[in-house]
Order: sequence, then structure tokens, then C-alpha cells
Amino acid sequence: MTTPYCKFKIADFKFILPLLILLSGCMHQQYVSEPYPRWGEEYSIPRSGDNPPLILRVLSPLETTSPVACILLVHGMNEYIGRYGDVARHFSNQFLVAGFDYYAHGLSNPVLQQAEKALNPGVDRQDVSQAYLAQVPLYDLELMRRDLDYALKKTIQICDAQVGSKKPVFLISHSLGSLITASYLLQMQDKEEESLIRRVQGVILQAPGFAVSEPPGWRGWLAGPLIKLSFHAETHFLNPQNDSLPLLVFNQMLSLVTVPVLDGLFEVFSWPGLRYFFTPTTPEWVVDYLTDSEKERSRLQTDGWIIRRSLLRYIKGIESEIVQFRRHMDDFATPYYLIYSAHDPITAAWGSEDFVNATLNNHQDNAYLALPELRYHQHLFLTKPRRNAIIKNIEQWLDRRLAAMKHAETEMQ
Repeated sequence: MTTPYCKFKIADFKFILPLLILLSGCMHQQYVSEPYPRWGEEYSIPRSGDNPPLILRVLSPLETTSPVACILLVHGMNEYIGRYGDVARHFSNQFLVAGFDYYAHGLSNPVLQQAEKALNPGVDRQDVSQAYLAQVPLYDLELMRRDLDYALKKTIQICDAQVGSKKPVFLISHSLGSLITASYLLQMQDKEEESLIRRVQGVILQAPGFAVSEPPGWRGWLAGPLIKLSFHAETHFLNPQNDSLPLLVFNQMLSLVTVPVLDGLFEVFSWPGLRYFFTPTTPEWVVDYLTDSEKERSRLQTDGWIIRRSLLRYIKGIESEIVQFRRHMDDFATPYYLIYSAHDPITAAWGSEDFVNATLNNHQDNAYLALPELRYHQHLFLTKPRRNAIIKNIEQWLDRRLAAMKHAETEMQ
């Protein structure tokens, strides 16, 4: 049995000032009772230092079918790639599909990894309440970007070996995974990783984490001003925003006071002992905004492989990463197809809209799908009519990219 939710509703959001976090501490227990849902062939990727190997899962089309390209799946915050088995099997009809659990998630989380091993002999359940502690080193997203780098390079290696030629590679990412993916590709541009960038011919960004959360209802009324103050202070911290001189001075003074205080408090509340009480638990309202499928919601409620707590240091690091990415996103050069729901409170639509406005003209194949009537965050886990329509849109964009590349090659010849 899983006990995923805290009974104190005042902390029902992720990006929150410590004043409210003081009211959100609660007892939390979580268990896994089912084996990790494996799919595909497993490849072990050595990591640096004492870190355990990274596991890459790979599904290929039937032997009679040659993949038209290769896809790497990148999951979202606190979830894991095992739940993407149906998605991987669908795309593997045409593509070689790979996926991995990035740092502190799924089988890349030492607590969850040990629990999975202990379940094999038939033990009823394993306590994984402390799985969130793997987030302790996450002051930013660098460790997860590093895992993406490992996984992408291994995917390209396997793709070339199995296909026998250098097929294009695409990434399909979700939520925080989209922020990790987009910031990684932007860094690769800056580092002039030409060979790697040339192989990545496009990215699908689903509900990308390019903005902070906007809790719905009364929670938003209570939390909204505080979240916006924190984000505003972080955005303007020692970084002018083309403001008039009086506003510039005000923002700089506000940021100089607010940001160090918030950073210090988030860090203190992440220390051993204190973090037991001040680490917020995933609020109950989140599930209602993930999917329209009652079956999937029930599964999410009891899925012990999903991490239910987020260390404040980790949350603050994500906010800082969003701010940093937004400062440089105008230069994003990889062709993309972005999908977002207009009423998604988990990754607010304005983050996607800002990104599209800044980058749509950077490549002729850039495109987006705005879903004005939807509030749901996980598009690949919706009920079939909507899910199938979205998958079809993704496949059509991939086909257009492949056709454009083939046309370009013909023109060069």
C-alpha cells in the first residue's frame, strides 16, 4: 500500500516559500509491491565515480522491418521510464526506441533499485519512503543532463550497430525531461558538439517545464503571489531585464535581499533532520491534472515507483534552471514539435508560449500543438481518442522531418 499524500492542503504546490512549507510537514510512508515494469533489451552504461551503471532500454522493430530512425524517450519529474512500455512498443513499429531512468529516478535511484532486488524472491513489499533522499546532490540539473548525455551517445551507438547506417535520432521528452533535454541541446550548441548535434534531427517537447507551477483554485489564490515573487526575484537577480532605471533599481534591490534569503532557507530545510519535516509531498490535486483516464489515475495513486516527495533544494534548483534556460532559449536551434495544454497548472502554458514566440522562426520545421480545451499534463497517458490523436500528430511531424531531410540530401546530390 502507498500513502502518497500529505493531509495539509496548504502546501499543495511545488514552488513555495518556506513560510508555507513550515505548515506542510507530515508523516509519509511509501512502498513498492510490484516488480519494476521492464521493457526492451537492457544495456548497461558505466558512469563516472562510484555511481552505479545507467540502464538503457532498447526496443527494435521486427527483424523484417528496418527502423526509419531512432528515438530516445526522456521521462518527467519523479516518474520513471518503466511506465512508458506501451509508448515504446507503439513507436517501435517504425523506430528503434530507447529509454532510461535519469539520476535519482526509477532504477537509477539506489533506494528503488535495492527495493526491486529485494522483491524478486517474493517479498510482499519494500519501504521506499526515503527514495527522495537521492535528490540531495541536485542543486541543479547537471547530473541528469549528464545521464541524458550517456544515454543519447549509447543510443546512437546501438542505433548505428543495429541499423548498419547513421539514421537520424529524435528525442521525445516530457515536462522536466523537456527542460533537461532542451537545456542539454542548448549547451551542446554552445560547446559546438557538431557530430552529436547533427545526429539529433528533432525533439518532441511535451508540456515542457519552461515555467513554474500555477496551482488551481484556492491554492493558486493563496500561493500564486508568493510563487511569482520568488520567480520574479530569481529572474531579476543581478540580471537587468530592459527595465526603466527606477524599476531596475527596485528589482535589483528586491532580488539582492530576497534570493539569498530564499536560497538559504531552502538549503537549511534540506538538511538532515529538518528535511524530514519540511520536504513537501506530492499534493492530491496533481493526479486530477495528469490524465483524463480514471484507470491511469488509480494506477498513479498506488504506483510505488513514482517518488512522492521533492527536496526543497531540488525544487529551488529547478526554478533556477528554468530562469537560466529562459535567458538563452532564443538561441535554441534544434527542430522541435511542442505540445502543451492551455490549462495545465503543473507546467504553466505561458512558458511554452514564450518559448514558441522566441524560437518558432529558428527552423522551418519548428511547430507546436496548443490544446486550448485541455488541462492535462501527461499527453501520452490520456484516454485513447485523445492519446491516439496526439501520437498521430507526433508521427506526422516525424514523417515531415524525415521527408525534409531526404529532400535536402537529394538536392545536395
